[in-house]
Amino acid sequence: MRGATRGGVPAAVPNERLGLVIAVPAVRASQVDPMIILRRVTPDPLIRDVSDTARWMAVYRARETERPDAVFRDPFARALAGERGERIAQALTFGDQEAWPFLARTHLFDRFVAKQVKQGADLVVNLAAGLDTRPYRMDLPASLRWVEVDLPDILDYKEEILADARPVCALERVRLDLSNADARRGLFDRLGRSARHVLVLSEGLVIYLMPQEVGALALDLATPASFDHWVVDISSPGLVEMLKKRTGDVMNQAGAPFLFAPAEGPPFFTAYGWIPAEVRSIIKAAASLERLPFMLRIFSMFPESSGAQGSRPWSAVCLLGRTG
Repeated sequence: MRGATRGGVPAAVPNERLGLVIAVPAVRASQVDPMIILRRVTPDPLIRDVSDTARWMAVYRARETERPDAVFRDPFARALAGERGERIAQALTFGDQEAWPFLARTHLFDRFVAKQVKQGADLVVNLAAGLDTRPYRMDLPASLRWVEVDLPDILDYKEEILADARPVCALERVRLDLSNADARRGLFDRLGRSARHVLVLSEGLVIYLMPQEVGALALDLATPASFDHWVVDISSPGLVEMLKKRTGDVMNQAGAPFLFAPAEGPPFFTAYGWIPAEVRSIIKAAASLERLPFMLRIFSMFPESSGAQGSRPWSAVCLLGRTG
């Protein structure tokens, strides 16, 4: 075997699939202490878990911010993305030419937040907030309350990076696993009783949930009477199948497969207490922002419905209102 010595232990055994093998001087087997074990070092996964996608998305916000004609500016995105975020963005097939859906989604969420706050929302609850910096970068009233909900590690990381920054409104961070139904219901109840008009955000969250999990979350959000509106992004079955082909293996290995793609489109939420009040196509938003690649511009001109999309690659940001 190449890299081995006759009658001894390997000096080095290259294995691209398993990773590196620690090299040691070639010695005879009889000279090896049985307590010494050669350990294969498995390469760190590109995306370790769903929280790493927040670093990935921060790269695109940073690149947009650095454009002279930026449609939004996030001065914290570069630091939040870090080296790992840049490595993910470079390794995956989505290049700058394919960053447009993420930029359009960010822009649409910004617009819905600004509009709802102007219309009287006094509390914004951002579920799976990740590395979002809207409480720092948007023009928001100081009287507004903003609550970020996410896992402890990602919020701890964000707090460390933003330690010297000051939010423009009252900011609270809640470390909570949203898959814990009892814990999230308790949180929603507390927040619902503390505000009159609540806006819920869930940017980039529901695609990682099973339909029944999305339905259960929707029901829980519909319970507090003060939870007036919910902004959520959804994708068609056709788009999710396309995403699976391009990045599905990486996301599956990270334990974050793409799951939610309701065949009925935005009306999915009607059975759970929410009705689509406004549906904004991401491809059309990207076209209006002049971020859509030339070859895709013709597709942005096609008429769209706000219902079932089937095999058509489609995504949108939806403003949902209560059915009752």
